[in-house]
Parts: sequence; C-alpha cells; structure tokens
Amino acid sequence: MSASPSAGETASAAPLRLLEGVRVLDLSRVLAGPWAAQLLADYGADVIKVERPDTGDDTRAWGPPWWDQEGDRVGVYFLCANRGKRSVAIDIASPEGIAQVKSLAMEADVLVENYKVGQLAKYGLDAASLQALNPRLIYCSVTGYGQDGPMAHKAGYDMAVQAEGGLMSITGEPGGEPQKVGVAITDLMTGLYASTAILAALNERHRTGRGRVIDAALFDVQVAMLANQAGNHLVGGLRPTRMGNAHPTIVPYQVLPTLDGHLVLAVGNDGQFTRFCEAAGHPQLAQDVRFATNPARVQNRAVLIPLISEWTRTRSTAAWVDLLGPAAVPCAPILEVAEVMAHPHVAARGMVVPADPASGRPALVAQPMRFDGHRPASTLPPPALGSTPDARWRSGD
Repeated sequence: MSASPSAGETASAAPLRLLEGVRVLDLSRVLAGPWAAQLLADYGADVIKVERPDTGDDTRAWGPPWWDQEGDRVGVYFLCANRGKRSVAIDIASPEGIAQVKSLAMEADVLVENYKVGQLAKYGLDAASLQALNPRLIYCSVTGYGQDGPMAHKAGYDMAVQAEGGLMSITGEPGGEPQKVGVAITDLMTGLYASTAILAALNERHRTGRGRVIDAALFDVQVAMLANQAGNHLVGGLRPTRMGNAHPTIVPYQVLPTLDGHLVLAVGNDGQFTRFCEAAGHPQLAQDVRFATNPARVQNRAVLIPLISEWTRTRSTAAWVDLLGPAAVPCAPILEVAEVMAHPHVAARGMVVPADPASGRPALVAQPMRFDGHRPASTLPPPALGSTPDARWRSGD
C-alpha cells in the first residue's frame, strides 16, 4: 500500500490520468452539467467546453468578484466548475457550428448538455442524431425536470427545484420562512449523480461497445436527496417540516449556545450522550429514564434541550471543543468560509490549490478524492472563452 504523501507532495504530484483517452464534449452551462464534466476532467479526461461566441457560459458574467483572465474579467463563479477544460466558441445555431459540433461528437466518448428538452433536436445535435453517427457515444442530458412528465418543459433552476422538490420545506426555523441551502446543492448533487452514471456507462461500454442516453433531472435528484426525510413520510406517515438546526430522529443533534457563540453537538448514540453528561459534570442525567435512550430523548427533546443549553452557555465554544474532543463526543465550532480556507487541516490535506501565475491559474479548491494518497489535479486552469480556436482532441488518445 502506498504511503500518503504530505500536502506539498500532493499539490506537486504529476496529474493522475485515470480517464486517459476519454474524450468529453461539454455543451452545458452554469453548474450541474459543468460540474459533472469538471469531475471527469479532474480524473484525466480530455474535456472540450463549447461556449457561445458572444458571452460564453452564463457564469462568466456572474460577479463580482472577478478574475482577470487574459485581459478580460470573469466571474469567480465560473472558476469553481470549469477547471481542466479547453474552450471553443461555437454558434451551434449556424450550419458551420453544427458541423463542428458533429465532427467533435463523432470522436467523443461522452457528451454533456443541459439544453431544454427537444431544443438540440432542431440542430440535429440530439442524442438520437449523434448516436446515429457515433453509436459509442454516451449522451448525458441534464435538465430541470427530466425528458418526460408533466413538468418536462420547465427550465430548471436550483432554488426553484429546492422549493418544488421539498428541500426548502424542511430547511429553516420552525414557523419561519423556508430557506434554501447556502450553495446550489441540487445542481452540485446532480453533477455528482451524472458523473457516476457516465462512469457506469463507460464501464458497460467495454462489454457492449455501445453508448447510453442518460437522463439526469435536478428534480429527480432532489427527490432522492430527501433520503431519511422521505422515508419518515413514506414509511412512518409523518409530514417532515422545518426544525431549524435540530434533527428529526436524533437528540441532541443541533446547534447549542455557548458563552461566546455557538457549538454543534452531534450526539449519535447513547454512549456518546453518557460521555457528554459526564464531561459536562452532570452524569446523573444520562440515567434519567426520560433521556437514557435516543427514542426517549426524541420524545422529551422539549425538556432536554433547554436543560443542556444552560450547561453549554457556561463555557466558550473552544472550551467545549477541548473538553468534549478527548471524551469522543462529536462536536464542532461553526466556522466562516474565510476561517475554513485558512484552517490548518485544510492546509494539511492540500485542499487549496495555490495560484500559479505562470499558467494563469487562480487559487482553487482541490478535487476532494485521493487515489493511493494522491489527488487528481488538472494542469489546465479554467479556460478563457474560445482559447482553443481549432478544437481537436488530444493526439494519441
């Protein structure tokens, strides 16, 4: 087994070419589709991103803040989903553009697009047309609501799908305004689901020699993401609702007040609750029949939470972390994004890739997976619009 490298070794290691030889044509914009294609680029695929000649991907204009790229300013949002790709500017509504995309698709292994249902058929760039030219092509369509069903015609936006897919109904304070998650979580999860489906299809193609058409819908992914909350309804007949930072079936598992702020206490079993009470100086509470087991604590949360909140208010957040950590009681401070980016563990894990002025790469968050101790990393920065004017697949692939 390979030893894990240091953070410096991870950052400087040669790129892993896990998907070497795989060619990905990325016709998608904004987040879900680009996120899927970026993951494939991270793993070594050759990804060509097709963009509108005038504006490019919508996220190039989503700022401030801005990144100065070859004299043009680009919205920083674009950076998070487009590393490792090459960009070609093509008007897919023109005969020349259609021919260029078809030429690339004939040699591609994967195509990712997120146009409205039926829109690419007008240009002969739909799955049926392109698979007739290249039966090995894996064609992944990312839409808001899927290729069929009563809402298939609707455009998909992350926040709207969080709303219609149930997530906002269980996010926020009890009785308060429904809340979205702080990042476009449905887009991101759809990108993850799409990339794993693509990898599964690539594996199958080794046996069959034929591609697949993948229908990746934000709405379907959001429904799947309801996970235990969906089960609470389907099996338990419950109607999940907003509970703030509390958990519907685990207690105490929430944010609690401290002397100088807040603490996340994530007690997952009875042993952890016993150790929490002992560390807090109240061992007898763990023996109380109202709180001795998790089902009992769930039933009596209205009594328990105010009680232990009085305890947590007596110490600072740091003091609680120092006290509960050695007792193996899960807890954590609530850090701001700036604190996370400067965190020593983030540095030790190599999760921030520093800027490289020589290549024009800005500072980026690293790919989170490791293989034999090394992270996949592309040498290509997020591309300037149309920076690959004569788009060709890498020679030798």
